[in-house]
Amino acid sequence: MEPFLSITEIAAPLEIADIDTDMLFPAAFLKTVKRNGLSKALFYNMRVEQPDFVLNKSPWDRAGILIALHNFGCGSSREHAPWALMDFGIKCIIAPSFAEIFQGNCFKTGILPIELDEGEVKLLLSEAKDPATAMMKVDLEDQMITRAKGQRLPFSVDPQRRQRLLHGTDDIELSLAHVEDMTRHEQRSAEAQPWLKPIPAELP
Repeated sequence: MEPFLSITEIAAPLEIADIDTDMLFPAAFLKTVKRNGLSKALFYNMRVEQPDFVLNKSPWDRAGILIALHNFGCGSSREHAPWALMDFGIKCIIAPSFAEIFQGNCFKTGILPIELDEGEVKLLLSEAKDPATAMMKVDLEDQMITRAKGQRLPFSVDPQRRQRLLHGTDDIELSLAHVEDMTRHEQRSAEAQPWLKPIPAELP
């Protein structure tokens, strides 16, 4: 996973609450565990049925930040939803609240979900609607959002999750950091409880 330090990207306004994972990534596309190419299915129904959907239009078709309303990512716990967002180029989502499982999957994928007061979110939404003010900077080191005209909004992130994003540490890398401790534990367990050692299968 790539480290997340700071990004300066176009923010796409999506003034919708309760965006669920089926809206983000329809179940019909759940046919792969690969993470590449999933952006084609991101918001598929809305992008097909609504030609003026924000992600169909310039400059928001190159968005790296998504701004929405409360309860973002509710519904089923499909990991394909944040994978598709990342494949599209979305590295940060700003909303008043997130579904818990989706929020966790974002951090595991390398996407930064930021919770802000609803009034602050609506302010950013109004600026994101104008191409002249849609470019924003999100700095995870300083925990600060810088708007197009230079005004800054602070945000906070769980310290442990923040450190993992800053260093690009995923679950596997976090486990591998303790591989020596795990090896020692397995050795001690095998010595103390030899009867638990698997019996190798005999060849016919």
